Amino acid sequence: MDKFGARWTDHTNKLIKRWRAVVNENDTVVIPGDISWAMNLEEAREDLRIIHELPGRKLIGKGNHDYWWGTVTKMKEFLDSEGFHTIDFLYNNATVAEDYIICGSRGWYVEKRLQNATENADYDKIVAREASRLRMSLEAAVKLREEHGGDILSYMHFPPVFGSFVCRELVDVLKEFGVRHCYFGHIHGNYSVPRSVEFEGITFTLIAADFLDFIPMITMPIDW
Repeated sequence: MDKFGARWTDHTNKLIKRWRAVVNENDTVVIPGDISWAMNLEEAREDLRIIHELPGRKLIGKGNHDYWWGTVTKMKEFLDSEGFHTIDFLYNNATVAEDYIICGSRGWYVEKRLQNATENADYDKIVAREASRLRMSLEAAVKLREEHGGDILSYMHFPPVFGSFVCRELVDVLKEFGVRHCYFGHIHGNYSVPRSVEFEGITFTLIAADFLDFIPMITMPIDW
């Protein structure tokens, strides 16, 4: 990750130290993707072990570089076999975390100039698929809210809104379900942008690790 700037120097040790300073065993930490350069689960073992051994319960979403990602069934079987019981996945589902309902999906940048995908990528198809996955996650979140109450928070890897870019399809799904707070990663090496912006009644907040200087951010959206 050093190619993204000096802030990434020795980032693993920075993250471990700063995580332990602010997170306790009763906290839930959401990590919206890109946790390992591994190409398969076996190669991702060490990165997952580091995350497992950190305090708290972890919910991991999928990023565009998580090539190790497989089916949720296979990933959970792998976690069970390794004893990584503090990790779960945020993918086509939702979960209760403290006072909130957590949901989300990977998302997508629909503009080709903002992607490093292959020339044959079907952007409309990918966005439709991601919107469907986000809807599935939000439908699960609504059911959980009926049982437990609490605000629904959406976590995505790609930003649905960033600068002049808007992924209309994903924003419309968030609005349909009344989501007021959406968090995203993906944006690295850019530290002059505002932490949060509001767009059509939704607050979008950048929580990329280097933007936060590797200090997990406490989520208290009701008070913002």
